[in-house]
Amino acid sequence: MQYALLIYTPPQEEPPSEEEMALEMKAYNEFTQEIVDKGVMQGGEALDAIETATTVRVRGGELSTVDGPFAETKEVLGGFYLVDCADLDEAIGYAARIPAANYGSIEVRPVWNVPEEYRAAE
Repeated sequence: MQYALLIYTPPQEEPPSEEEMALEMKAYNEFTQEIVDKGVMQGGEALDAIETATTVRVRGGELSTVDGPFAETKEVLGGFYLVDCADLDEAIGYAARIPAANYGSIEVRPVWNVPEEYRAAE
């Protein structure tokens, strides 16, 4: 079963130092290599800063766009991993090892297996 591990972190008032960033990236690279080696990782990406986001809405056929994320929150979505795990417990185990779990939160969400009747014809 596939799970999205959504990485939420508090917004930073000032950017991390080069040393802090190097340590964080080392931890992420080690975690990522481990789940690649185990054949669990299906995909994932880091997301750009929330200031670069655009929220799209269509209401009554009218398109509107707003700069920034959809919701006002104390934590922002910074990236995700898509993993293939036997069950929720395994996915939670991996989520707990993502470096940001130490100061943010990781949402573990099953990927919806879209029923055949809802899929577009190929």
